Amino acid sequence: TGDGVADEGSLRGSSEIVANRIREEIQSKVADAGLEIIEARITYLAYAPEIAAVMLQRQQASAIIDARKMIVDGAVGMVEMALERLNENQVVQLDEERKAAMVSNLLVVLCGNHDAQPVVNSGSLY
Repeated sequence: TGDGVADEGSLRGSSEIVANRIREEIQSKVADAGLEIIEARITYLAYAPEIAAVMLQRQQASAIIDARKMIVDGAVGMVEMALERLNENQVVQLDEERKAAMVSNLLVVLCGNHDAQPVVNSGSLY
């Protein structure tokens, strides 16, 4: 809007207000010629490269956060299912410390960016 106020009359949130201001501005220039401006619209809007890059970065960050939330939700569901099945089928009895270690390991593997690397423990688990 040119006045530095972004919350009222901005292109992003108030396109009707901006369109009316453009129409009024054009009308004031052509009124002496007897012309009447009925409508004015912005059909193409290009941002400066710096602004476009920042906007793209924000969109990408938002998409990454949404994807991570989905991954975490799925991983937590898989961990819950694994604990329930181990308990139901009585495959193994785990104390709270072992459950916490299992949950931690599964979440790291399921939420990680890279494939899990196998580790051989040369000592005893207990």
